[in-house]
Amino acid sequence: MDEREFLAGRFEEHRTHLKAVAYRMLGSLSEADDAVQEAWLRLARTGGDDIGNLGGWLTTVVGRVCLDMLRSRRTRGETPLEARLPDPLVGEEGAGAERQDPERQAMIADSVGLALLVVLESLNPAERLAFVLHDMFGMPFEEIAPIVDRTPAAARKLASRARQRVQGATPAPNPDPAVRRRVVDAFLTAASGGDLEGLVAVLDPDVVLRADAGTLLPGGMRVLRGVREVAGQAATFRRMATAAVGRPVLVNGAPGLVNTVGGELFSIMSFTVSGERIVAIDILSDPDRLARLDLDGLADPGGAAGRDGRRADC
Repeated sequence: MDEREFLAGRFEEHRTHLKAVAYRMLGSLSEADDAVQEAWLRLARTGGDDIGNLGGWLTTVVGRVCLDMLRSRRTRGETPLEARLPDPLVGEEGAGAERQDPERQAMIADSVGLALLVVLESLNPAERLAFVLHDMFGMPFEEIAPIVDRTPAAARKLASRARQRVQGATPAPNPDPAVRRRVVDAFLTAASGGDLEGLVAVLDPDVVLRADAGTLLPGGMRVLRGVREVAGQAATFRRMATAAVGRPVLVNGAPGLVNTVGGELFSIMSFTVSGERIVAIDILSDPDRLARLDLDGLADPGGAAGRDGRRADC
């Protein structure tokens, strides 16, 4: 084994962690891959001989790359994630999770919900980096400070401001997977039957529904707030339930569905359950973005979705 192969092996030991950092920073799986690849290129150029803490060094590099990417986004005037949903991280549910590749398993096990990623997009780049690296990955402010060109005290203030905006923005999910899935199943049953009372019973009074259809929906992402607005879509839910077949999956660790129509991927849904009510429903049906996602057979109409799929509401 030559030195480059040895260095590549050491890098691979940190890849999943680095992608998790980049994904929470960027909300984009493809951009997260780009950031991780850039970290490898920089490591390969240095040779790694003088790096004592490789994991810390790589995390710092990925943080700097992501910070530059976020700032570049704003400079170019790209559509912020507040106006579109982040890329969903989709995986098998239950026993099927064992069939996934180890990186996907680790990413989903350590993922955060789509609703939280939307909130993170409302932060400025420096706040987001300080919050993600410190609050989510435990990096000391002394190591964060040089990345954002601040003192440790100033970096601490960045994270504090971000924390204040994040706390309370999304209620804590119910930790019991069985309860979460039961609540979602009750929603799907009510939706398929056009049962308005049944929908109201499982929706939180302050529920938020975000539907991102990309260019198919003029004005960007559609957002509905409150149980009356969301339950008022009962007719739409029922109409779509007759057309789509949904396969239960995990979306960023939360119960969700991969929906197909005529064997073609139609949408991905995620449900955030707090207590025993649904507090957020996120629907991605942008065909361009769906086509770029690696679902690892989850949307295969000839696979489990075709055999075990249920009628879905969207």
